[in-house]
Amino acid sequence: MTSRETVAVVVVTHNRADLLVGMLDGLAAQTHAPDAVIVIDNGSTDHTADVLSQRVARDDLPLEVITQENLGGAGGFHRGVRTAYDRGFDRIWLMDDDVVPAPDCLAALMAVDEDCLIAVREDLSGVMVEKAAVEFDLRNPLAIRPKRSTVDSAYADRASMPPLVEVQNVAFEGFMVRSSVVAEIGFPDPAFFIFYDDVDFAVRARESGRHVWAVRDAVLVRQLDFNQQHDLSGWKGFYMYRNLFVVHLRHGENVLVRLKPWLITLAVVLLSPVRGGRAEARNVIRAMASARGMRRVSDPARPPR
Repeated sequence: MTSRETVAVVVVTHNRADLLVGMLDGLAAQTHAPDAVIVIDNGSTDHTADVLSQRVARDDLPLEVITQENLGGAGGFHRGVRTAYDRGFDRIWLMDDDVVPAPDCLAALMAVDEDCLIAVREDLSGVMVEKAAVEFDLRNPLAIRPKRSTVDSAYADRASMPPLVEVQNVAFEGFMVRSSVVAEIGFPDPAFFIFYDDVDFAVRARESGRHVWAVRDAVLVRQLDFNQQHDLSGWKGFYMYRNLFVVHLRHGENVLVRLKPWLITLAVVLLSPVRGGRAEARNVIRAMASARGMRRVSDPARPPR
């Protein structure tokens, strides 16, 4: 019975202490209480440690805090999922520090007997902003961006959705996975550092034969606006390019799709005099060189033995 399954929440945080307070308040208010809340503090230098110590003293959550150097979101989720898996929890619910679950969010997820689920995000005004891809195209070499459509582009609002919508990628904001999946496909890959670790994990799950379902009635409220536009000539741009390339190299369904990273690199370099400049050109060249060494899942992310 799904109601008897245990569930651990994994929260990754870095220098967002004030947002973390609301996130933890939301977990404490759940009608289905989590069995564990594992917070990975990724080397925060603000007052995150004070927030967490005060929360432990309140004793309103089964809270465990793990502090590590900043290994990026990917390193944080890897550590948290591995900890939850090693402790033997049946399901693992991944959460960022800038979202707040509605009180019945966890209950709605636990009521669905599927291996991979996501809560459906909305903004502070109640508008659905779920960016998980309904179609993530790793087959068509002419698709400039693999994310072809999203939940919030396919449905006008939450009310127009069916109870379950199949999606092809996820964000680690409200994603729930059964430990049996982790046992088969492994852990989130810390080598990504930031960006696309969640996409890679979802594609690996789908390649194992699992389906990923967005649960209409599981409401997750995002506290910040989406900012998916990053300076491609800066340090985040390197990871955006590299990790997008890695997803294509690992999971491209044909040779032409796996060649796309080289074509994108060439295009960016050729266009650099009129857009992006030398810094972006250097970034994309470095990204391509690094991605070539990441064609396989890194050793720490491989299935447990």
